[in-house]
Amino acid sequence: MTSRTTPGLTRFNTSDETAATAELHEVCSSSAWGSKVLAQRPYADADSLFAASDAAMAELTAADLEEAMAGHPPIGRPKPGDPTSAREQRGMAGASEELKTELLELNLAYQEKFGHVFLICATGATAEFMLGQIKVRIGHEAEQEREIVRTELAKINRIRLTRLVEEAA
Repeated sequence: MTSRTTPGLTRFNTSDETAATAELHEVCSSSAWGSKVLAQRPYADADSLFAASDAAMAELTAADLEEAMAGHPPIGRPKPGDPTSAREQRGMAGASEELKTELLELNLAYQEKFGHVFLICATGATAEFMLGQIKVRIGHEAEQEREIVRTELAKINRIRLTRLVEEAA
């Protein structure tokens, strides 16, 4: 990534705790993750922030992961009016109705099996890729899938943190 200090990182480092907590909640809805990342401010550079995010993600409990996943809409159904959700799920835009229907059905089966939404880092992914991934992942055991979800969340957090540190003050 980058090792330079950016205006967005400076703003984040100097924001009051309430504002910084709100920004982190937009990145990841796990309060445990947010608290751990917040506690290490100020960050010397973006890489330090990313490392703290990864470390915090690695320490999340199953309940913390559930809280983090609750902030993500199902693939194919971005949150209405949420530009982040729409941007991240852009790969679904050109999908056929047949593919969307199949993905919806698999989403429901996945949710029934695991008790949470199918979570994948959708940024840059095509609908076909996401469909293939859910077909594979629905066959996993719960513990294996939880660790894949942790990895996917970490990828999403990095993308969102990159946007946060690159935004102008």
